[in-house]
Amino acid sequence: EVQLVESGGGLVQPGGSLRLSCAASGFTFSSYDMGWFRQAPGKEREAVAAIDTDGDTSYAPSVKGRFTISKDTAKNTFDLQMHSLKPEDTAMYFCAAEEGRSSFGLLVAAGVVPHENEYKYWGQGTQVTVST
Repeated sequence: EVQLVESGGGLVQPGGSLRLSCAASGFTFSSYDMGWFRQAPGKEREAVAAIDTDGDTSYAPSVKGRFTISKDTAKNTFDLQMHSLKPEDTAMYFCAAEEGRSSFGLLVAAGVVPHENEYKYWGQGTQVTVST
């Protein structure tokens, strides 16, 4: 069965960096689109970053230039490298995956981060807290 497991969350000071990783299993990794989401208490889930089967990426305006999504097909993992972290980045971060399709790729090519409804599979989440 498909499984996604996040790791790398923790407490970091403003301006610091953190790298999240999502370990995937149970499917052909190279055939799936991937993404990262976050949700703070009392707020809607927000699409943060996406990477399609070709390796093209897109980002939410709030993180563009600070976060980088990448994947390693040899290890079946994809990461979210976060720099210049702000208190507003504090949230539970989730990784997600969906079987690759052209519509996802078109959204990414347009600079749009696909909505949560575009994904079928989700990890359990890892907490990121940015605070002094």
